[in-house]
Amino acid sequence: MDLKQHIRSIPDFPKPGILFYDISTLLANADAWQVALGRMARDISKHQPDVLAGIDARGFLVAAPLAARLGLGFTMIRKQGKLPGATISHEYDLEYGTDAIEIQADAVQPGQRVVILDDLLATGGTLGASIELVRKIGGNPVAAACLIELTFLNGRSRLGDLPFSSLIAYDE
Repeated sequence: MDLKQHIRSIPDFPKPGILFYDISTLLANADAWQVALGRMARDISKHQPDVLAGIDARGFLVAAPLAARLGLGFTMIRKQGKLPGATISHEYDLEYGTDAIEIQADAVQPGQRVVILDDLLATGGTLGASIELVRKIGGNPVAAACLIELTFLNGRSRLGDLPFSSLIAYDE
């Protein structure tokens, strides 16, 4: 199945000049969604993770069902101030300014193998910061994966040597 056929492109969203790849159409098609989850589960299971971490917010849509399918734990990496309880944060640079993400302090036990998931890899800033955040709390990031990769933005370069996989690539 060509999963790219189930991704809708929306020009000028969220601002002029941006072409947004909308996964809503993939999620709405039961067959395509099952195929996508099956392919990702196969890729992710090779890394023998203990926990899957989803990045706020569309990464939750990918990581949570995969964790359930694989019998693994799931945790959330969120924008600052969105998680209850004790959290650990990590600040990272954006093109213009900084941002911060957080994870609950007890979400990952020291040494646990973690695969980090999001819907899309663009410049790699948030995914790279998520890798550092998991390391900061003692987790062992063993891989990262996304549904979509915008290869022309070279986001993989921000992930170091961590294995990365995506189901769909856009080259321009």
